[in-house]
Formats: sequence, C-alpha cells, structure tokens
Amino acid sequence: MNRRLLIVLTLLAAAPASLWFALAHGSLHLGAAELWQALRGARVDTAFRVVHELRLPRALAAFAVGGLLALSGALLQVLLRNPLADPYVLGISGGAAVAALLSMLGGLGLAWVRGNAFLGALLSMLLVFGLSRAGSAGTQNRLLLTGVVIAAGWGAVISLILALAPAAQVQGMLFWLIGDLSYATSPGLALIVLLIGLALSLWFARPLNLLMRGENVAAALGENPERLRFIIYILASLLTAMAVTLAGSVGFVGLVVPHILRLAGGANHRFLLPASVLLGGGFLTLADTLARSWLAPVQLPVGVLTALLGVPVFLFLLARTR
Repeated sequence: MNRRLLIVLTLLAAAPASLWFALAHGSLHLGAAELWQALRGARVDTAFRVVHELRLPRALAAFAVGGLLALSGALLQVLLRNPLADPYVLGISGGAAVAALLSMLGGLGLAWVRGNAFLGALLSMLLVFGLSRAGSAGTQNRLLLTGVVIAAGWGAVISLILALAPAAQVQGMLFWLIGDLSYATSPGLALIVLLIGLALSLWFARPLNLLMRGENVAAALGENPERLRFIIYILASLLTAMAVTLAGSVGFVGLVVPHILRLAGGANHRFLLPASVLLGGGFLTLADTLARSWLAPVQLPVGVLTALLGVPVFLFLLARTR
C-alpha cells in the first residue's frame, strides 16, 4: 500500500478515537456502553450532561484549534520556505494577546475578549504585511523580519499589561497566554473556518508544491509567486487568528506536526495539508484531555502539555534536520 495513503487512513481512524478518548476520560470516567448511551441521548442523566454540555464542545474545539494551527503552520512553512516556521512567527498571536489582555483588564466579558482578540490578530496581520511592503516589493526575508520585530513589540506590551494588572486577574491572563480551552464551548465557527481553510488550501496544492521548489520554477510553470504569497499569508493569518481567539497561544502544534508529516510522507501538499489537520486536531484533543484529567479536579493550561511534548520532539527533529 502507498505510504502516504496508509498514513492518511491511520489518521482518519485515530481522529475519532481521540475524540472518543476525550469524551470518556475526566473527573467522571465513562465506560464504552455508558458513553454510547449518553451520545445517543438514551436518558438525560449526569453522564448525558457531562458529555453534551462539557466534554463534547471542548473536544471539538480542541480538534478545531489543533487542525487550524497545523494547517497554518504547513502554509507558513511554504511561505517562508523554512520547515521550522511557526504560526506565531509573524506576530499574529501577539496582536491577539494584547487585545485580549486589554479586554480582560477592562473587565469585559468572554465574548468581548474573543472578538477583540480576533480584531487584534487582524490588525497585527495588516501591520506586518503593510510594513513588509513599504517602500519596496515584499520578499520572504523582509516579511519574516517585520513579523519578528512586530512580535517583539507586542511581547513588550504584554509584559507591561501583566505588570500593571491587578493580582486577581493575572492568573486568568497567564492561562490565556499559555493556551487554555476551559471556556471553548462554541466550536462551530472554528470547525467551519477549518473546513473552508482546508478546501482553499487544497485548491492551491499544486502551486504550493511548485513554490516549494523556488519562485523561478513556479513562475516558469505558469504561477504568479507574488499573488500566491499574498494568498498564503492572508489564509494562514486568518487560520491562526481563529485558533488564538478560541484557545489563546497554544505552542508547538503548528511547528511540529507538519514537520513530522514531511519526514514521514514527503512534502506533497495534497497529502500534507489534510494529514496536518487530522494529526494536529487529534494531538491537541489528546493533550487537552490530559490537561484536564491528569491532576483532576485541577485543570492545567493545554499549552503547558503541548510545550512539554513539543520541545523534545522539536529538538529531535532539529538534530535530524541538521
């Protein structure tokens, strides 16, 4: 059997398995029969409420965020032609974080925090893209340098906000910055954005394959590299903005997942993009389940576990790449 096909089939089986694991485990463990009855709605009891009101929305949100970050990471690694590029490298999460923390500092509700975080991410996206093209044509290096500088500026503003915030609000702010899915109870929009983003990405799979071989090759074969870079940047930024709005800054998913799949199955984006969504979604779903059940009833930010798992994997991949 083709290696890529085998990987995709394995991921297609693993994705629902990760969701089932998330629904079954937590402070209240549910057996297979009990969980199936709760999903069917055979009777309205504690298990039904736990599954439908708490675990199912959070598990779907975790899968959506993981898929968004992995898909964004795969696109940005093409845009920057760097297999170790990260969805947050261009400062998108920094703009979202500043807007979200200012909303928390002002005592605004969760809906305002999420809405302002999305607007902050869009502002940062426009700022990076505009400055990278100011006075000259945009290039990959110029875009990367502009994003790194803007991200550093947002980091300074975040430190200032944390220093000025009341002690009672600092913990909630830190949880959001690290990455937390405790309040991710409305995954519908994120799932829709993920499906649309994947469909658009697959539409550009052939141009992405050509762009990975160099702009000259892509141009010689009929593609417009400048237009393609713009489309990739906008799409990856919107995917990252949606993920950050829902769960905060969850690290290492968008960095490690596409790189693992490139090593396992190659860089053909017809394979890489859907596989990244499946692996990223399943990985974050499992990580969030461990985050809320490992020290239950205490819940850890999911970003802590993704970092603990991602750092050694990243170092291994870095050594292997070298």
